[in-house]
Amino acid sequence: MTDPLDPVFPDPGSDVGLYVHWPYCSRICPYCDFNVVRDRGRVEEQARLLDAILADMRAQAAMLGPRRLASIFLGGGTPSLMSPDAVSAVIDQARALFPPAGDIEITLEANPTDAEAGRFAALADAGVNRLSMGVQALDDASLKFLGRDHSADEALRAVDLAGRAFKRLSIDLIYARPNQTVAGWTAELRSALAMGFEHVSPYQLTIEPETAFGRALRRGTLTPPDEDQAAALYEATQAVLQDAGFDAYEVSNHARGVAARSAHNLHVWRGGDYLGLGPGAHGRLTLDGVRTATVAHRRIDAYVAGVAEHKPWSDREAQSPADAAEERFLLALRTVEGAPIGLLADLGLSPDAAPAADLIADGFLTATSGRLSATAKGRPVLDGVLKALLT
Repeated sequence: MTDPLDPVFPDPGSDVGLYVHWPYCSRICPYCDFNVVRDRGRVEEQARLLDAILADMRAQAAMLGPRRLASIFLGGGTPSLMSPDAVSAVIDQARALFPPAGDIEITLEANPTDAEAGRFAALADAGVNRLSMGVQALDDASLKFLGRDHSADEALRAVDLAGRAFKRLSIDLIYARPNQTVAGWTAELRSALAMGFEHVSPYQLTIEPETAFGRALRRGTLTPPDEDQAAALYEATQAVLQDAGFDAYEVSNHARGVAARSAHNLHVWRGGDYLGLGPGAHGRLTLDGVRTATVAHRRIDAYVAGVAEHKPWSDREAQSPADAAEERFLLALRTVEGAPIGLLADLGLSPDAAPAADLIADGFLTATSGRLSATAKGRPVLDGVLKALLT
């Protein structure tokens, strides 16, 4: 099995990761544009969805043939709302269908409410060994603005319980909130680090058009920070985390040491195969030697019906070699380890010729040890760098 912490890209058709999308949330956050629905006690529907996810996994396993399990990631939505028995059923079946070569990372996303924190021990017993906590902010005013269900005190209690139950902890935080200052954000970030997290995912608040925040922006009732302030907050984020011993191993992900990096996400960013299970879940599979993109039906009832009819996907596309190489390149360049130079050749590019050579000369990219990587100058403007490189 490829070592998930070794910066060697997995061979297509080798070990397979597993992503499970659980779409239920106790409330919909105003910045969220994910495929989510209000929970509202949909017990029977959730039971049907769990059965469909398990059936979908069995069908995809039969189609793929023998593979070893690289990792499991339960996301959403709010998978910490799943019953521990449901989580155990997913994990146990995945291990049976794709026997891993050894210990693997099994991550679950969680909200730090008291109710969900009460399940942490049972979720750990079910097999989860890494918890990704959507804390998002550490003061009640900001949490209210972000539409979160928990208070700052609840978050502290949840972190304490999580530290007792799980081997690895990650925290998500949102910055570039309206009227946020560099000094205030710096203090907040340092407070989060003091809780003992070894992995931090700080996300700059993005206003998506079809969200509550998007509508507020159009009405003029929401004013995000301007570009200069957002840039200052980004630079403060990098400085605080670097001073605390964290490496920015991906644009929005920081880890204290190589072992703390997300093995599942690295598997995806390196171009490994992964199953997407659940409503709207995306997958990437090597089928008959061809990299194939899959998208599950987005609506819960459509997904459940589709699985029953052996048609779980609303979209299945065999990627051309060029499209597969470009996607792999785009993902890899987001990471600190960069993309193999060979992927440039697959795209008809060379580090010795424009536009790659120009971006290297201007200090946005660097080519060393057979890899092309974004520099500290290039990472904050990576989207622009990629546009210049590929268009």
